[in-house]
Amino acid sequence: MTTWKKESLLQAYPRFLQNEDFYIERLEKTIQGFQKTFGKEPSRFFSAPGRTEIGGNHTDHQNGCVLAAAVDMDIVGAALPNDENIIRIYSEGYGMEEIRLEDLEVKEQEKNTTASLIRGVAARICQLGYNIGGFDMYSVSNVLKGSGISSSAAYEVLVGTTINHLYCANKLTPVEIAQIGQYAENVYFGKMSGLMDQTASSVGGVVAIDFKDTKNPVVRKLLFDLEGIGYHLCIVDSGADHADLSDEYSAIPMEMKAVAAYFGKSVLREVSLEQFLECMAEVREQVGDRATLRAYHFLMDNQRAIDEAKYLAEGNFAQFFETVTASGYSSFMYLQNVYVSGSVKHQEVAYALMAAQAALHGKGAFRVHGGGFAGTIQAFVPNVLLDDFVSQMEKAIGKGCCHVLSIRQAGGMELEKE
Repeated sequence: MTTWKKESLLQAYPRFLQNEDFYIERLEKTIQGFQKTFGKEPSRFFSAPGRTEIGGNHTDHQNGCVLAAAVDMDIVGAALPNDENIIRIYSEGYGMEEIRLEDLEVKEQEKNTTASLIRGVAARICQLGYNIGGFDMYSVSNVLKGSGISSSAAYEVLVGTTINHLYCANKLTPVEIAQIGQYAENVYFGKMSGLMDQTASSVGGVVAIDFKDTKNPVVRKLLFDLEGIGYHLCIVDSGADHADLSDEYSAIPMEMKAVAAYFGKSVLREVSLEQFLECMAEVREQVGDRATLRAYHFLMDNQRAIDEAKYLAEGNFAQFFETVTASGYSSFMYLQNVYVSGSVKHQEVAYALMAAQAALHGKGAFRVHGGGFAGTIQAFVPNVLLDDFVSQMEKAIGKGCCHVLSIRQAGGMELEKE
């Protein structure tokens, strides 16, 4: 059995000491999967966390501000460099992806596939002037796909972190790895995501991020011990998968940018709330009601993200929780990313929000989580209500729907052996 440096595992898994057997068995499972798949022994091990969005819902793609955190769900990969100039990644439950590094052009037939993310990350690192090579990897994930914890960003960060350690002398910074992941998702995968997901996963901890200059985002880590103030973070799976809703997500930045264009700007960050309110009727006439509502959400939620970071820094947790819930209401009413337009029978996220509000009894906070439309909700639950909250959510939605998470201080990283 592999012997690991405990300090390394504690960085990746804050609850390692409480459930040591689980984490060791999971790592051994990854090694065994590699041996079975490739017939060799892996030499290096990497981990990339999922992320939770705390503040700023759909603000990042408008060069806005967000508050986010890495969590202790991750993708872990056992790897071995090869001399074939091929990246092979076998993802447990999904199968093998194989990318030849002599061909890193965008493939239209690969859009919306995992292969496009690998190719895009590798291509961007090459464009930045690095010489890269191949490797074999077996990966295991407990980042729920379609959960709003962003399995795609974690995957991009895992690939970028692995290449960085194996071939780039670890010269790429966490923010650069995040930007590489976003490039892969935008250009190769075909989803116009912002930069929040990748940054939170790559940097780790609780981070306040200002994307005013997307080439040089301002990333500030905040010291925040949620469990130390008597709360737990819960992510509740609504039971609806958002994996095939790229058009719904893409419509949000497109509509927001249409409003920005009315003012002669490229993104809404360049438009003030006062300007918007002064011309609101004309904006509505030109771009329509939904785009106008979504622009108002951005202008308000961007400030909420700034305020939430301020409240955390001040220790004003009551105001923090109030602002988190206000963001959730704005997402429902104005951003309109709680369910797909026209859907009547399936409104799983709205139902989960209702159940959470009932279970919290006016305490803590709750909101739609991540991109929305399907997937998950987020709740900050007082410790004294935690058991009842989990029980009530599972009664309302289904057993295993409620995940109690911890914030992970490390971003994408190498797991070290003794």
